[in-house]
Amino acid sequence: MATKRLLVDIHTHIYLPRYAAFLRSRTSVPRIFSRTSPEGKQEERLLILDDEPSEGRPIGAQYWDRDEKLKFMDRHSIDVSVVSSANPWLDFLPAPIAHKLAGELNADMEEYCSGSPTLTVLAGVKRLYGFGLLPLVPEATTEALLSTVEQIAKLPHLKGVIMGSRGLGKGLDDPALDPVWGAIEKAGLVVFLHPHHGVDKAAWGERENGHVLPLALGFPFETTVATTRLILSGVFDRYPNLRLLLAHSGGALPQLSSRLASCIEHDPLVAGRLAHDARYYLGRLYFDAVAYGAEELGFVSDVVGRADRYVRAGTSAAASGANATDSVAQRRAGSGRMLFGTDHPFFPPLKDSEKWKSVVENLEAIDGVWGWTEKEKDAVRGGNAFSLFNLGS
Repeated sequence: MATKRLLVDIHTHIYLPRYAAFLRSRTSVPRIFSRTSPEGKQEERLLILDDEPSEGRPIGAQYWDRDEKLKFMDRHSIDVSVVSSANPWLDFLPAPIAHKLAGELNADMEEYCSGSPTLTVLAGVKRLYGFGLLPLVPEATTEALLSTVEQIAKLPHLKGVIMGSRGLGKGLDDPALDPVWGAIEKAGLVVFLHPHHGVDKAAWGERENGHVLPLALGFPFETTVATTRLILSGVFDRYPNLRLLLAHSGGALPQLSSRLASCIEHDPLVAGRLAHDARYYLGRLYFDAVAYGAEELGFVSDVVGRADRYVRAGTSAAASGANATDSVAQRRAGSGRMLFGTDHPFFPPLKDSEKWKSVVENLEAIDGVWGWTEKEKDAVRGGNAFSLFNLGS
């Protein structure tokens, strides 16, 4: 559909005003609170993690104001953004409140997107689209979840749902979620799997390292485990058209996928459970390109591009052996399931800067992937997003 090279950001967040107001009303994590800064000014701070430093992190209009989002996009030449509510979503709420708030926030997100400008270079395409929210909390009823999927599917500017890894409290491999996966697949919505809880903080030790270990390692490891559990549960066999987009380039899953396949083959509890080799399923997934390095992106595209060689369970590792020409073709094929993102408004520059490093470095990484032609690079920058989300329809 896109006739011009367009830049589409599929990993960009917001706290809608209704949600921000809700966080301000709270006295425990997650919450937004006001304080006097060391410079004597009033400022708002955000606390979303239980073990976060008590002063939290700065928060302002860039987290909820549509004009600020559009200014950020203009500054970085981003044509379209597919916006998602930032974690922790509704995870901390009782089921009835979560269900009510999900419906309200989904309507708010539709208004947020539908009221955005239309692209001047492409008629009928808005600059903002969104992901909806499901009330995925313990005690949520199947009826509540399915009615919310139906609501999202009817909102023209919402193209999917964002969710964390805990589901109804037992993880995303919980059989109770099967009707939800089926409804999402039938509706043609994209699931954006995004971390929040990380891993056990005891793993980080006693040395103070700020947010580095939880964000650099804990978040991707959470995604790795959650997606692996989905594979092992057979969800992708039962719902082969389910479209799952993984944050942070899939965490460690691409690197560990062959080890995963070997462990499955050698374990009598799971050997023979799946219809395909574990490596095959990575070719059914989508990955954001928020990896900050060309080599990392190239590796992910290699792993995705080889997936069809592993359609049969128990396939030998020799299946992916290839000459240089095949390797380039494999890498280019894998790029078709990768999409640019920024993680805005998180990771702001520590110093005043016209451009955010999260934007510059991820674009430089795409540009630097060996073996990708401009055709593949343009697809990762925006073309793949137009196809996956059917933007403009």
